Amino acid sequence: MRQSQLFTKTSREAPKGEVSLNAKLLIRGGFIDKTMAGVYSYLPLGLRVLDKIKNIVREEINAIGGQEILMSAMTPKSIWEKTNRYDNFDALFKFKGIGDKDYVLGATHEEVVTPLVKKFVNSYKDLPIYVYQIQDKYRNEARAKSGLLRGREFSMKDLYSFHTNQEDLDEYYEKAKEAYFKIFERLGLGGITYLTFATGGVFSKYSHEFQTTTENGEDTIYLCEKCKVGLNKELLETEGKKCPQCGNEDLVEKNAIEVGNIFKLGTKFTQAFESVYADKDGKQQEIVMGCYGLGPSRVMGSIVEIFGEENKIVWSKEIAPYQVHLINLSKDSSVSDKQYELLNKSYIEVLYDDRDESVGVKFKDADLIGIPMQVVIGDKNPGKAEVRFENNEVELIEIDKLEKYIKEKYVR
Repeated sequence: MRQSQLFTKTSREAPKGEVSLNAKLLIRGGFIDKTMAGVYSYLPLGLRVLDKIKNIVREEINAIGGQEILMSAMTPKSIWEKTNRYDNFDALFKFKGIGDKDYVLGATHEEVVTPLVKKFVNSYKDLPIYVYQIQDKYRNEARAKSGLLRGREFSMKDLYSFHTNQEDLDEYYEKAKEAYFKIFERLGLGGITYLTFATGGVFSKYSHEFQTTTENGEDTIYLCEKCKVGLNKELLETEGKKCPQCGNEDLVEKNAIEVGNIFKLGTKFTQAFESVYADKDGKQQEIVMGCYGLGPSRVMGSIVEIFGEENKIVWSKEIAPYQVHLINLSKDSSVSDKQYELLNKSYIEVLYDDRDESVGVKFKDADLIGIPMQVVIGDKNPGKAEVRFENNEVELIEIDKLEKYIKEKYVR
């Protein structure tokens, strides 16, 4: 993509009304645009990042047997009444349609997926089943704030698993934990994201959150440095300050952002929809269920919040909008033009700053956009390109060896 043709522009000024770092940087960098409180449009750069996050999630969920579907966002009132959540889910967006019929925008999808799976399950031979979707959710948040961290419309991956018994659910639950840690490692959040015990509510004794520690986090968690797990503030208030795994009471308080959560739902929803299967003896048994949530848009905001600086976004190479930011500083752009075409033909993703702007503007914009490899071609080093990395490492590479260098050094 030639930057001169990118319809969005960077901004020097912080957007009015935004307090969080992720909202300020993403809007200034031309990644997102605010439609209203808690609702954002994803622009070309932002959509590329969001799609890369989603693809990482897809790959790891597919690896544990997930099958992707796409469920309806618009749902009838009746299915929420079956689970007694129409009047007890505070954040539901409710509206009326033709004929004065009542509808709900999907805040979560247990009410849709449970009767859906019921249609295809008759026998124990049809289980287990693992289905997931990546779709926008809608929640009428009273305090939509913090950019992509707390929205009224947001992207969510929700995986649902259906089992013949609790033991089978328990086994898959552990696989899901492992998959989540692989996802966060690939997203650059490995080592600072912890499995955190939370109350299981009506479902089970515990549920689990995945909390990424950062000074800017809205949540408070308490880490056990022996087990490398945490517990959230709500659980601490009910069960006391001790590790749920080892009983250690010497816990460290940390600020964090919740980036995922998993629940053992048991039979709460399958009971409501009379979802059963015939066991080996032909007896009807209730299907046991689990759910596993992860918000790609929230993860995107979290990464900017955690690693961003005042005028700088820092993406990992896995999710940066482009693999290379090619910056032309030469009066004669022919060398840069040729390299841009060559890299494109080699299937290397390139954002090419071919604009008629000053050196200072180009470098400031490059830092704000945050692509971790910058390739600078100018008149200062004839026949060579200056390759800059986010860690301030700089290398001079001969132009005719640039493609090979990028492939070996950077591109998977």
